[in-house]
Amino acid sequence: MSFMDEFNFWLEDDYFDQDTKNELLSIRNEEGEIEERFYKELEFGTGGLRGIIGAGTNRMNIYTVRKATQGLANFILKQGTQDKGVAIAFDSRNMSPEFSNEAALCLAANGIKAYIFESLRPTPELSFALRKLGCTAGIVVTASHNPPEYNGYKVYWEDGAQVTAPKDKQIIEEVQAIKDYHTVKTMDKEAAVAAGLYQVIGSDIDDAYMAELKKQIIHPEVIKEMADDIKIVYTPLCGTGNKPVRRILSELGFKHVYVVPEQENPDPKFTTLDYPNPEDPKAFTYALRLAKEKDADIVLATDPDADRLGVYAKDQKTGEYVAFTGNMSGMLIAEYILREKAATGTMPENPALVTTIVTTNMTVPITQAYGVKLIEVLTGFKFIGEQIKLFEQTGSNHYVFGLEESYGCLVGTHARDKDAVVAVMSLCEVAAFCKKQGKTLWDMMIDLYEKYGYFKETQYTITLKGIDGSKQIAEIMEKLRNNPPKAFGDLKVLKFRDYQNDVVIDMETGEKTTTGLPKSNVLYFELPDNAWCCARPSGTEPKIKFYMGVKGSSLEDAQAKVAQLTEDVKAVL
Repeated sequence: MSFMDEFNFWLEDDYFDQDTKNELLSIRNEEGEIEERFYKELEFGTGGLRGIIGAGTNRMNIYTVRKATQGLANFILKQGTQDKGVAIAFDSRNMSPEFSNEAALCLAANGIKAYIFESLRPTPELSFALRKLGCTAGIVVTASHNPPEYNGYKVYWEDGAQVTAPKDKQIIEEVQAIKDYHTVKTMDKEAAVAAGLYQVIGSDIDDAYMAELKKQIIHPEVIKEMADDIKIVYTPLCGTGNKPVRRILSELGFKHVYVVPEQENPDPKFTTLDYPNPEDPKAFTYALRLAKEKDADIVLATDPDADRLGVYAKDQKTGEYVAFTGNMSGMLIAEYILREKAATGTMPENPALVTTIVTTNMTVPITQAYGVKLIEVLTGFKFIGEQIKLFEQTGSNHYVFGLEESYGCLVGTHARDKDAVVAVMSLCEVAAFCKKQGKTLWDMMIDLYEKYGYFKETQYTITLKGIDGSKQIAEIMEKLRNNPPKAFGDLKVLKFRDYQNDVVIDMETGEKTTTGLPKSNVLYFELPDNAWCCARPSGTEPKIKFYMGVKGSSLEDAQAKVAQLTEDVKAVL
């Protein structure tokens, strides 16, 4: 069907409700808008769905959510694991409770029990819950840090991680195989509850989750000693983090936790935010104002589904608050865990730290210093979760920490996704440890730079929306793939990695080897002196991202080098 035929089908068929039809009638004279909504199906990618909320095949609505869930149900039935059930959580966005309910009722109609949280919960708690309940899969309705008009739908498997190969592709095939919306099943909620196929969950899971987090504390005695001296400002950015973060800090004994009142409660419009993303300095406007008022030591922000953490800490010399990247906060936690586990004799045998190919290269000297194996995986925390599963299956290594540059990390193995609640807890422990020594987190960061080198990373992003945008992104990747640059400015390309074609090319000798990782549309350029650049289209937004890193001799030198590399990358494009 053409996009216009699809539009008319939605307008005329009895399957679709009147509110949906009214929304479509309001755009009946806007051909461009109709095409944008109906020119394709909202893509069920390797992590699930993400898109703008609205009527149409290329939008997030109850019908696209129901269809995606029917595909997942079909896959589960073929696996024969339907008796285990599926856990469902949702965040604070518009339509999140409705989409979660639709998913639960579709599963129930297929004879698969749904365990659905009573109210909003963080994404990492869903990862924990499905393992605690012994479910075959999990669903989180969230668009993470996307703007307010978006929502999304992520699928997890029984190990607690987002689905990986080959299951991701197999689920996609099941979703794509559904051509007729009338074949998608649903049922009445009361009937689902009566049949034992719809169960609400809540406080029991919360309590068990909190207990697991507390097991990751290394020095509870230091927290008790310093808890009255540390001042923490926290914002959940109108999302799911408020209750769990406050609870864990309170139960650990921290006494001065100030929550930003304007961003404390769930708000699907994110009224006080341009963009609910802890990577965006503007997201900290209210938190930094409160921090100065309270003379806080650290300022923390979790994104709406509380899997990513943004951090500011005070510089004692200037009295100003310094922004930490995800690489920086991740390295603070990593160094603390490795150092203190080594010092207390609690480091497991064959320890491993898992990170992604676009995360800071500071991981190399830190893991070498403590005799910890460093494993690099593709971008996406599901690949870190996959390594934890492999360690458990083979006994090859013991996981001690995992992080990715996009403000996500995981302490412990209670979840198999990044967890901002445990990250807050861990970073506050690190801050307490520093405070006892008369230091701030920024002082400790400088210590790490002096010890391991001034590593600095940045990103350059090109946003290209709509039908033409996706074509342009593909063209940029193909140009770089087929004609890889020999240099970025004065930096020669030493090796070129093409993960899509599983090849690493030595640019001097022409020698070819394999990447050793699954196929992915990612290009990586190894440069001299610990410098590098990586090109990757976003899996969730209409963007192509260029990740870059350097190593300098000082903060100023590293900043100058990364600024120059950014300009050199732009020049190549």
